Amino acid sequence: MSIPNEQPKYSYTDYLAWDEGERIEIINGDVFNMSPVPSRKHQQVLRELSTEMTLYLRDKECEVFFAPFDVRLLADDKSDDETFNIVQPDLTVVCDKGKLDEKGCKGAPDMIVEILYR
Repeated sequence: MSIPNEQPKYSYTDYLAWDEGERIEIINGDVFNMSPVPSRKHQQVLRELSTEMTLYLRDKECEVFFAPFDVRLLADDKSDDETFNIVQPDLTVVCDKGKLDEKGCKGAPDMIVEILYR
């Protein structure tokens, strides 16, 4: 009988210990390399979207953040050791200030945007 070869589940604690130069996300405890550095056109689109969204939301209770900005999904009431979903969307909108801390967003943001232009 063979013993299953289980892969370790990585958490937000592991993520914080890794080299800051690495562009990774963790989904269900599995590590995924992010795309290489975005193109100039990608950054132009991100700049325009973030500017327009920030201006639109200026008088509302929402804030706009752009990558790198950690979003810890399914993390409500969980420690960093129990958080296994960490992503960095291109653009993140958070209206519930209670989800924001010094590390980013803990819980589902109100909106995320991924720019697919390469």
